[in-house]
Order: sequence, then C-alpha cells, then structure tokens
Amino acid sequence: MVSLQSTFAGISSLNPFWLASAPPTDREVNVERAFAAGWGGVVWKTLGIDPPVVNVNGPRYGFWRGDNQRVQGFNNIELISDRAIGINLEEIARVKARWPDRALVVSVMFPLEEAHWARWLPEIEATGADGIELNLGCPHGMSERGMGSAMGQAPQLVESVTRMAKRHTSLPVIVKLTPNVTDITWSAAAAKSAGADAVSLINTVNSLMGVDLDTMAPTPTIDGRGTHGGYCGPGVKPIALHMVAEIARSPNLSDLPISGIGGVSNWSDAAEFLVLGAGNVQVCTAAMLYGFRIIEDLAEGLATWMEGKGYGTLAEVQGRAVANVSDWNRLNLNYVTKAEIDADRCIGCGRCFIACEDTSHQAITRSPRAKSYQVKAEDCVGCNLCVAVCPVPGCISMLPMRAGVVDPRTGSLISPEPLNWTEHPNNPLRGSSVSPCRLEE
Repeated sequence: MVSLQSTFAGISSLNPFWLASAPPTDREVNVERAFAAGWGGVVWKTLGIDPPVVNVNGPRYGFWRGDNQRVQGFNNIELISDRAIGINLEEIARVKARWPDRALVVSVMFPLEEAHWARWLPEIEATGADGIELNLGCPHGMSERGMGSAMGQAPQLVESVTRMAKRHTSLPVIVKLTPNVTDITWSAAAAKSAGADAVSLINTVNSLMGVDLDTMAPTPTIDGRGTHGGYCGPGVKPIALHMVAEIARSPNLSDLPISGIGGVSNWSDAAEFLVLGAGNVQVCTAAMLYGFRIIEDLAEGLATWMEGKGYGTLAEVQGRAVANVSDWNRLNLNYVTKAEIDADRCIGCGRCFIACEDTSHQAITRSPRAKSYQVKAEDCVGCNLCVAVCPVPGCISMLPMRAGVVDPRTGSLISPEPLNWTEHPNNPLRGSSVSPCRLEE
C-alpha cells in the first residue's frame, strides 16, 4: 500500500511529478493533455508583462547525443511566453477549474518595479492558481534585460524580488534558483530570509551547445549566428543533485522545501532527488523527448521501488540520503577498495589495461589465462576507472577491503584482504597487534 500523494509548500497533488515551466506548459491544450495523462502538477510557462517578448522562428534547441543516439544534453534559446499575459490568465483559470485536484503554479518574470507585481500577482491569484514561481534563473535573452539569472545571481536581488512578490500575493511563493553561481546556498538563504515558501532548482545552465564547423556558427544557428542558451536534460542531473543536497544539508536551510529539477528522466532519477531532500520533482526535457505518457512509468516505477523498500509514503523517502552527503575532509581515508576482474566474464578487449596503464597506476596485467586480465592489488588505488571503461556489465567490481596494515617486523605494507576475510578464523592477521596504516602516510 504505497501512496504517492504529495504536499509541497502547502500545495497538494496526486503525485510528486510536476511539469516544469517550459514549452510543454505554454498553453491550455498542452496542460490539459498533461493532466489527462496523469501528471500531478504543472508550472505554467513563465509570464512576462505586456507587450510580450518575441521569440526566434528558427531552431530554438540544440542537443548532443550519446553513443546510443539518445539525447543526453539539451540547449534552448527560447525566451519566456510570447503570448499576452491576459490570454494566459484566462487559460489558467479554465484549466484549474477543470482540474481542481492538480497543482497549477504560475511562473513569472517581471522587472524590479513594484507596480508590475502589484498589478499582476493579484490577477494571477484570482485565476485559482495554487502558487507562484519566481523565474530567477533563465540565463539567456531575459538576463540581458536585467531579469532571470541577472537577478538570481545576486542574493540581494533574490531577496528583494522575493519580498516584493510576498507583499502582493497570499499564494505560496517558490523561488526558482539559477545554478550559474558560486554557492547555491547563498541564493537559497536570501530567498528564505525574504519569506519564500520554497525553492526550486536547478534552472538551466548557461552554455554554448556547439559549433557547426562548416558554417563556423554556434548551434542552434539563426541566420548565420548563434548565442548562449540554457542547458538541461540528463547531462545536468549531477549538478542538480549536488545543489539540492547542499541546501538540504545546510543547517540554516534544512527546513526550506525544495522542488528538484534537472535531468529527471525516469523513476530512479526522481527517487535520487527525493532522498537528497527534495519534496517533489519537476520534469521538462524527458517529456519533450518522449511525450506526456512517461508519467505512467515515472509513477509506477517510483511506487514499485517504494513498496519493495517498505516505504509507504513520500515522507518516509524524503531526505534519507542527506546525512550521508559529506564534506571531502570527513571521508574515511582508511577505507580501501580494490578492483577485481571476473575472468569468466572478461572478453579480453584490454580496455581496462590500456586505461590503467596509460592514465592511472599500472595495476592491471595480462592473466596467464589467454585473453584475460588480472589486478595487481598492491598497485590498485581503487580509482574505479577500469569499471568505467569496461564494456561488460558486472565484469569488474570494486571490493571493499580491510584497512591496509604494516608488518611491524619489516615495515612493509601487507596487501589488504576482502572484508569478508577480515574476521575469518583462518585469517593470520585476525586478532594480531599489527597496526593500521593511514593512507595519507
């Protein structure tokens, strides 16, 4: 009996999966389809003041593909909604009236002039929307106009904008943070000090997707020129996880609700955000690449995993990994792992040998058995490079060892043994007075 019911910053939804503010949430017809497919909520594509911005009519997206031809990174140069704010508000009201059980949050981006906030936030609230998200992260186009990441990169502006929004709405205010900063906790602290009800992160990463070497123009190319844009998709997930975790483990911010964004493509991605402290997740690129029906796999996969682990509610999952996120200087330097190659699975390609020989610690040699390799434990530092390059899943494993020890008679390092051998009755070092060897020594 697993419940995916979510409450985030006081906003209820039937599951923790929201569509992020982006092209998929640009208009009524898209959001209707998303809700019909089963999404728990949406953040409506960012609204600006009239007259609306003008978007390019050429390619708006750039991308790079992995070896399997799947898109791993996505870059967009599209701006905020290019439709009149009044039309958007009419559609938001209709959608919310038809789907009262779904979360509908409105993303906004206004100049730092109180008259705009005083006029439009009450009108947004009148639509029945559940919350406001402040877009302080867009790194292209709008930042050149003094908004988006131009505000989000300055904590004092984050605080000012958030206070202004809170003065003119009673709805929960979620501050969407830019990753284009030195320390994400500064922005989060500024938002919290101004009364933010939650933060969402990350917005897109400022990037240049690539260069067409025939035209010598950045991609995507608009009439011979390209520009920087917002990078998203699976490639940004590690950045997003880090920033979510930094806020969640900060003593002064640990009670600040977090909506996790950045590369969520499947249920396990979502689970990683949740265990690192996020209260829900927002999805964009995966929906654009595979359609709204991916919500079925997201919800079913998360529920199945939770059931298998014995979790009944999202509250039991949220933040379970935060305590294990550490500063580097608190890592156990006496913890040792060594690589082990499964000779029966090894296909003899030699990639592990080449990688280790050329760029690591020369810890792999040819085995007496033809076309297979073995690890020299005394030279292996447990770096994991061989696992990364091996094309056969499960062929190379990293085995935890007991701490290295020094023979007091000779002063030489005795090769570590696997952990399951440490306390074995036949272990000659079991119960001995041989002293541990600190790795930094």
